[in-house]
Amino acid sequence: MQAYVLIGNPNTRKSTLVRSLSGCFNRSLRDIQPASGAPAFRLYARAGALQETRTTPSDFVREVAGRRCAAVLFCLWPLANPVDPANMPDAGAYLEHFESAGWRLKSIAVLGQNPGGWRGAAMRQFPQAPVDPVNLTAHHLRAHFGWL
Repeated sequence: MQAYVLIGNPNTRKSTLVRSLSGCFNRSLRDIQPASGAPAFRLYARAGALQETRTTPSDFVREVAGRRCAAVLFCLWPLANPVDPANMPDAGAYLEHFESAGWRLKSIAVLGQNPGGWRGAAMRQFPQAPVDPVNLTAHHLRAHFGWL
């Protein structure tokens, strides 16, 4: 499973960008065309930060396994859910869980300033995302993700 991730604090327009990038409202499948000219792939798009929707890492792995897709686009808060941090931890704990489940973290976009302590070659910060026009941020994210 290839994972495309948006990390951002509340109100950084994560869900709006998922909808803009995928054309999905929530929990939908779409075909995505890579900019490289490779064949299109099936993407499962999920709006709303997993911690906000009270989805544990294990629950999300099971949810995605039930879809027929090659990739997933989803959102995380950088910090744990303040009400239940043990079950809905910070972004780093989610990403480590997904990697241990065999997922490949293809591209990670941090919207705003807070990456939640996560670092990696696939990560890029978009500090202006919370204030730039959504279509401009979506354009930059498509380039980062390698999508048309």
